[in-house]
Amino acid sequence: MSGIQECVLYRNMEHGEILEKMTLLMDVQKNSEKELQQRKSLFFECVNGLIETAGSYGFSGNLWHNYLTLLLVNHENTFSKACEIRGTAEGSINQLALHDFEIFRKLYEFDLKIFDKCFETTCCEILCDYHGADNTGRMFNRRIRDRICEMSRTLAAAADAREFMADMVQFYRDFGVGKLGLHKAFRIEHDEKGKVIIVPVTRIAHVQLEDLVGYEIPKQKLIENTEAFVYGRKANNCLLFGDAGTGKSSSIKGIINKYYDQGLRIIEVYKHQFQDLNQVIAQIKDRNYKFIIYMDDLSFEEFEIEYKYLKAVIEGGLERKPDNILIYATSNRRHLVRERSGDKLELMDEDDLHSSDTVQEKLSLVYRFGVRIYFGAPTRKEFECIVKTLAARNGIEMPEKELLLEAGRWELSHGGLTGRTAQQFIDYLLGKER
Repeated sequence: MSGIQECVLYRNMEHGEILEKMTLLMDVQKNSEKELQQRKSLFFECVNGLIETAGSYGFSGNLWHNYLTLLLVNHENTFSKACEIRGTAEGSINQLALHDFEIFRKLYEFDLKIFDKCFETTCCEILCDYHGADNTGRMFNRRIRDRICEMSRTLAAAADAREFMADMVQFYRDFGVGKLGLHKAFRIEHDEKGKVIIVPVTRIAHVQLEDLVGYEIPKQKLIENTEAFVYGRKANNCLLFGDAGTGKSSSIKGIINKYYDQGLRIIEVYKHQFQDLNQVIAQIKDRNYKFIIYMDDLSFEEFEIEYKYLKAVIEGGLERKPDNILIYATSNRRHLVRERSGDKLELMDEDDLHSSDTVQEKLSLVYRFGVRIYFGAPTRKEFECIVKTLAARNGIEMPEKELLLEAGRWELSHGGLTGRTAQQFIDYLLGKER
């Protein structure tokens, strides 16, 4: 079982401490039961680690198999990254991967209940058929959790290393590898050394484009640009602008949910993080996914200069923006940067001798977005249509006249005629006791 040290590609695994300890116990058990008795505390340490892992990820079933599968689907190496989204890798790397998968297949075959007999416990019997609470844990959503549990059963049933490898390749092709493969959305943070890291967002709203009532023309423009990007054609950076509460951010969320299975991922970046964009791009430019760098509610006051840095990142620096990256932004401002009447009239003041240049500098940022889509506030008739559609979807049975009258009263004191106001009104009705 010490063959784990002989792996070529699947080495230095994140969260691999339990694997190292368990394989040590397997080696000791094989050679000397007397020496194994001296490792009893190490055994219980491994049991604890597997249970804690199950709690973090929401696993049930055979926790040892789930843990091994977690290591395999998360490990980014030359083979797994070559297989992500594209499928089978080519060349000698396949022989090396087959070597490693034979080692892991034997780990799946090992009967943990041997330890129960040695240590006179029932721990491994429980670990092999573990029933956890019906939750997804802190690290994964339900979709990812279920895929890993299903994959662990598939790998355990593999007849040989080649079948095991074929199952892994299929997983990498369908879902990708590591955090970028398993998750849809990400944000950026800094580690203890100040290095930029990309962190998964595990709780993302499952908004569908169909959930956004109306706005068919803006949505279609967004879909066309995104599909061109996903399918490898030329596409543009995209700015969604217009009135507040009109579905700009919801449209972006709907896009990522619609095209996730085709390799689309989204990274949310805030204005104060623009200085980290080059490091983010360096981490994702050579992966087989398509990335949208998403900036929500983007705007700049007169004294803020971050927009100059963003201009260079989008277009204008020496290094060309990678083909697998686009920037999508939402804003309530058409031109992103606050404009003064003095700018528009090109009036000279004591601080700016060339005010027309100032106007062009500010507008040059928005011009770097090749697709600009307007989301306007609905008319009264469109607002009422949104209310009626949402009410029907949510099973609200109320006379139409009464429904629209209540909606009219609601919007007068809750933000006016917008899709967001309509949704909030429906949520209010759903929350009332009936």
